[in-house]
Amino acid sequence: MASLKDIKRKIKSVKNTEKTTRAMKLVSSAKLKRTEELAKKSKVYAAKLTELLNEIARKMAGENANGLDLPYFSEVKNPKIVDIVFITADKGLCGGFNAQTIKRVNALRKEFAAKGTEVRLRAVGRKGIDYFRFNGVALSNEVLGLSSSPDFEKSSELIGQIAQDYIDGNTEKIILVHNGYVNMITQEVRQSQVLPIDHSALGLDNVSTSELEVEPDEDNTLLEGLVKRYVEYTMYYALIDSLAAEHSARMQAMDSATNNAKEMVKSLSIKYNRARQEAITTELIEIISGMESMK
Repeated sequence: MASLKDIKRKIKSVKNTEKTTRAMKLVSSAKLKRTEELAKKSKVYAAKLTELLNEIARKMAGENANGLDLPYFSEVKNPKIVDIVFITADKGLCGGFNAQTIKRVNALRKEFAAKGTEVRLRAVGRKGIDYFRFNGVALSNEVLGLSSSPDFEKSSELIGQIAQDYIDGNTEKIILVHNGYVNMITQEVRQSQVLPIDHSALGLDNVSTSELEVEPDEDNTLLEGLVKRYVEYTMYYALIDSLAAEHSARMQAMDSATNNAKEMVKSLSIKYNRARQEAITTELIEIISGMESMK
């Protein structure tokens, strides 16, 4: 049985851990509020950008007999090469946040492998990079620091390089996977097709009722510019969304750790009191036995 000194040392250690996890929860809560606000603003911008892209694309699709002939909208039914861009955290202590994203990426890899499609992985975040490195899976990109501190220029440069591979014919589809923020207690793995742009997602098959007027010779230039910004902002928003989800997951994990520490302190305190009572009882018995033997 552990001595009183050992139990007391354990109680002190657990209490220190409890203080740390409580502090980490408060830090994550504060960061979540800031990131959540940024995510809301970014979502509004993304929605407006998508709406404008939708209007221009539908207008062009309606005016051209062959529909949209730009490579950004050319869907390949059986792609030979697919790029999967996935986002994980640079840090741990956030429960199953990273594991859920990695699970979805592995499911996609198996799905495409069954069709004979080559999959190239583009990793953002240390946890995903470490996992696939450990399992001997080659990564086409390894980006650190971007998931913990989203930056529009850096994310645009990354997705721009991948999009250029698509334009050059080096890949036929780009898929983005990340664990997104739903609310303070819920995260959801999100998968989106970046390129080619999904017709159903934009509603290009619907009849356009827009009153937007664009000069015919400006259509392609304007649409290409919008597609570029759409792709860039899709990546940037995914990083913000992932960061908000990471903070909420870490807040939950630290809350659970704090509660577990409290329960452990309570259990150890009971154990300490019982051991102390046993020690006192043993001492009393020894004293009484000694006095009896002296009679």
